[in-house]
Amino acid sequence: MESTENQTLTEAAARLTFSVQARLSGHAATAGLSVQQARLLGFLRDREPTINEIAAGLGLDKSSASGLVDRAARRGLVGRTQNASDGRSVRILLLPEGRELIEAANRAFEEDMHQLFSGLTPGEVREWTVLTYKLLSHDGEGPAPV
Repeated sequence: MESTENQTLTEAAARLTFSVQARLSGHAATAGLSVQQARLLGFLRDREPTINEIAAGLGLDKSSASGLVDRAARRGLVGRTQNASDGRSVRILLLPEGRELIEAANRAFEEDMHQLFSGLTPGEVREWTVLTYKLLSHDGEGPAPV
């Protein structure tokens, strides 16, 4: 019986992942972004990291992060500023056009997630959220946001 339970858990997790990823991809595409570009812009919403910090935060190697930033900069979505604590490096910042794109995509994605979870009661949504953050914390993703 345990293998059936595990298969059901695995299948449910996979199906939810595919559904969320498809929705995220669709909203990114509507905004004219790839999923990686949307992740970059979302990462930059509340910080001005270095390329190394972007690479670590997005799980990319440094050259991939640098290329992602270069492409976003050519589109006028991000900019570079001198790193005040280390003059040899730069910090990456979200420019107004990039902020507008990611905020619009994020609003649409949030609405979509509310629709996806509309079959649950508010209490079930809270419980799911708490349990999800508990799983992520156990997996090394850190504590739930405050």
